[in-house]
Amino acid sequence: MNKCIAERKLLYAEKGSDERKELIIRIGAPYVVDQHTVSFPVGEGISGCTVEFDGLPEISTNETYGADSLQAIQLAVNVEPILESLNRKYDFYFLTGESYFKS
Repeated sequence: MNKCIAERKLLYAEKGSDERKELIIRIGAPYVVDQHTVSFPVGEGISGCTVEFDGLPEISTNETYGADSLQAIQLAVNVEPILESLNRKYDFYFLTGESYFKS
């Protein structure tokens, strides 16, 4: 990942377990996408961001792409759908111990 521009620290536990582990989500600075690195047509200004999930065994990194750097960041920071998709297996918490998702 290039320079980290945003970070969120959470805790998670497998459903039914009291053992909480740390999860750090990092958003990388946007970069201009090179046509030779992706399998789709790239126009001028197409940008990407790396999203890193440090601590989850199912997913470690994810790339998001947008029409420009602003859209790439906007799409990258929307991590809730990814966490929601894992919410059947894990409970997520803020560092304060509060549940990340309202029950």
